Amino acid sequence: MDKIAVLIPCYNEEKTIAKVIRDAKKALPEATIYVYNNNSKDRTAEIAEAEGAVVRNEYMQGKGNVIRRMFREIDALVYVMVDGDDTYPMESAPEMVDKVINHNADMVVGDRLSSTYYQENKRPFHNFGNDLVRASINKLFKCDIRDVMTGFRAFSYEFVKTFPVLSKGFEIETEMTIHAVYNNMQIDNVIIEYRDRPAGSVSKLNTYADGFKVLRTILRLYRSYKPFGFFLGIAVVLAALSIGFFIPILFAYWETHLVLKIPTLIVCCFVMLAAVQSFFAGVILSTMALNNRREFEMQLNMLQRHKESDWEKDGK
Repeated sequence: MDKIAVLIPCYNEEKTIAKVIRDAKKALPEATIYVYNNNSKDRTAEIAEAEGAVVRNEYMQGKGNVIRRMFREIDALVYVMVDGDDTYPMESAPEMVDKVINHNADMVVGDRLSSTYYQENKRPFHNFGNDLVRASINKLFKCDIRDVMTGFRAFSYEFVKTFPVLSKGFEIETEMTIHAVYNNMQIDNVIIEYRDRPAGSVSKLNTYADGFKVLRTILRLYRSYKPFGFFLGIAVVLAALSIGFFIPILFAYWETHLVLKIPTLIVCCFVMLAAVQSFFAGVILSTMALNNRREFEMQLNMLQRHKESDWEKDGK
């Protein structure tokens, strides 16, 4: 088991990967640096290996797939994840590691949005997307996360080994954040100085396609983690529709003592029935989610003992 593992997912980053590795070595000299090459068509893997990093391959395309492989294969007390595009300052990594080791943080977020991100980033729709995602998560999950989409984070062993990676692409940061918030894991922030990509380095993030995937991921995780709120919302909408169409029928009946729109009345009854079903589906699923939380806490206890045992076994 490593004390500190620096994880660098890479796809065509030959222009910047050498500097990122050197900066990581300088900031965290005791760390083991892992570069996971995701089908790069340039010299990324070759350069990383020449710089002394441990180079491994993930052949399923997508950042989520890379992180799944990293978290599965590597055991460490602290994990530092950083992109290979040289947009994040590794000088902040020691502070992030300290928060995990000495302040019990499960996830430390490298917060770009509170510093230079809006000045450095030249893609205005990315700025809007970051704000939209952050506002959505903070509203739906009642939290105060400052930067959801950052690729610079530190994790505890417990976080990494309990995080179920479901996303395949850039939605992975959103999934990490919601997992930590929902499971009441300690999240700390470190404000970092963001810098835009150097000339010749191209972002792999598609503003619109990946943006919609992120929003869809938020909705999917809200349904899974907060089923009562999700299905209650559906129940309220259906009930409002049913009542809205039923009121004119009721007024007409008071005036004429006749049901003038029987098909509409039947539809209103079925829609109200669907609203009741949605409400009770939320109740049942929220009970199941609570049981999952209990099992998660037991899993954390087991992982803590496993980590201590492995650390002692390694003689460290």
